[in-house]
Amino acid sequence: MTSLSPTGFQIRLSRGAVTAQIAQVGASLRALAVDGVDLVARYPENVATPSCSGVVLAPWPNRVRDGIWDDEGASRHLAVTEPAMNNASHGLLRFTAYEIEQTDAAATLSATIHPQSGYPYEIATTVTYALTDAGIEVTHTLTNRSDAAAPVALGTHPFVTIGDVDPHDLVLTVPADTLFDVDDRLLPTGTSPAPQDLRDGIRLGDVTLDTGFADLRRDADGRARSTLTAPDGRTVALWQGEGFDFVQVYTTTGYPGQQLAVAIEPMTAPADGLNSGLGIRRLAPGETWSLSWGVELS
Repeated sequence: MTSLSPTGFQIRLSRGAVTAQIAQVGASLRALAVDGVDLVARYPENVATPSCSGVVLAPWPNRVRDGIWDDEGASRHLAVTEPAMNNASHGLLRFTAYEIEQTDAAATLSATIHPQSGYPYEIATTVTYALTDAGIEVTHTLTNRSDAAAPVALGTHPFVTIGDVDPHDLVLTVPADTLFDVDDRLLPTGTSPAPQDLRDGIRLGDVTLDTGFADLRRDADGRARSTLTAPDGRTVALWQGEGFDFVQVYTTTGYPGQQLAVAIEPMTAPADGLNSGLGIRRLAPGETWSLSWGVELS
């Protein structure tokens, strides 16, 4: 574990051919490789986290319109952290330095969401990154330390790749039946059927997305898998376990050192979920919620 500003200590994990790097700030997954091939897009170690790369998003992912939400009749006012669109974005832990416990092949990072303007609840959170033979498994917990039921949601923001392939030539699949229509502030206005070509596979260089998806199709093991496939058949899958019922897919040409990058973001609630209530879970005092997702190469 080494110190590196501005993203804090860097946790380096290794298990056989699999390596990973986790940043203390935001508990961000900033590197994952198998046999030296990147499955998570790296960025320079001397810069702040770009585009929320790999960061844990709690107690809500994505956006809250005007930073205002209805908490069972009480109007809550969050800080507007996306001024260009007048939204509160990506929760309250994005710039938090987590506490760290580490072994060679796993690390657990812990942080508390303290009561504050717009969110009067105390939530203890952990995220455990554990290497597997083919990638990484990530487990989150949220525990309500308040004396009242607390609304929570969770997401994360990894940029997935196959690092020795031109990203334009990777084929993207998203196992969703529904997408969220949005306004010019990227806030939901309704839903539409997701296009079949996203389920069948579309060349990454031929699509531009900043889109939320719902009604995910799950495999026999209960996991929903979004994938990137190289021309030689290698596939990296981001899988989502129970509770991660939504996914946001975001493409950008502005990621450091990448011609094209794609974030595949597992989420328990979509954009503006604190207002719609969609995917929001109210934890009773003392209740803990556990969820998992991961990345695997095949």
